[in-house]
Amino acid sequence: MQPRSAPLSTLYDPQATISDSEFAAFQRLIQQLTGIHLSDAKKQLVFGRLRARVRQLGLDSFEQYFRLVSASTQADERQMVVDLLTTNETYFFREPRHFDLLRNEILPQRQRNRPLRVWSAASSSGEEAYSIAMVLADALGASRQAAWEVLGSDISRRVLDKARTGRYPLQRIDGIPSHLMTNWCAKGSAAQEGTLLVDAAIRERVRFQQINLNERLPDIGRFEVVFLRNMLIYFQPAAKNEIVRRVVDIMHPGAWLIVGHSESVKGSDERLQVHSPSVYRVAR
Repeated sequence: MQPRSAPLSTLYDPQATISDSEFAAFQRLIQQLTGIHLSDAKKQLVFGRLRARVRQLGLDSFEQYFRLVSASTQADERQMVVDLLTTNETYFFREPRHFDLLRNEILPQRQRNRPLRVWSAASSSGEEAYSIAMVLADALGASRQAAWEVLGSDISRRVLDKARTGRYPLQRIDGIPSHLMTNWCAKGSAAQEGTLLVDAAIRERVRFQQINLNERLPDIGRFEVVFLRNMLIYFQPAAKNEIVRRVVDIMHPGAWLIVGHSESVKGSDERLQVHSPSVYRVAR
């Protein structure tokens, strides 16, 4: 263990930062827990996201906090670190071309003899999962008889708890098409003014579950469509390929895998065939 960091009075000076050795310790920890590689460029992000927790616990340094979370009895605190360091910003209908593809190409080609199951595999606070569900409800209906469902998953418990509420600040909903906004969302009033609530008919069709993609997947069934967007960039190539393999293992032949526009899984799994940039299909 390296020498103790600066005292709290110095640690929270506007010019202070986490030491290289302390940052490296949290780099190793988050990679061990999640498989995510935090590049050296994320040093200030780690400092910014952890410093309030260090202060809240009355600790004197990041080193002291690292020792705390490393203790075998501190599983909940390790989950807190995961929550703080893996939460990424998202918004409704991000990368809208993928939702156009879902409506205009994927849905018309779906297997009609089984329910359509879609997995938002890095759903964060739920906007992606609800965006998918709005498209499905608009195209296929939202009654209990409509044969579709959406699973949203993330490694962070905190963002999943938020996702289950289905309530979001109005300033974060600009991407929702106006007709979907009218049909499937309601603006809050009184104490909830300034927020939007996703309609109960949509919320009932979306299930959220904590899943660590860097581990063996739980029994969640098989899927026709998987959105695996904007998270693979945080993994080293070997870990990324393992995640893709696990995901493809639970996809039907002919199923669709959609990644972020800045990502590629070409060569990650021989079963994947390129459909278009950021869109792949599982070989039949």
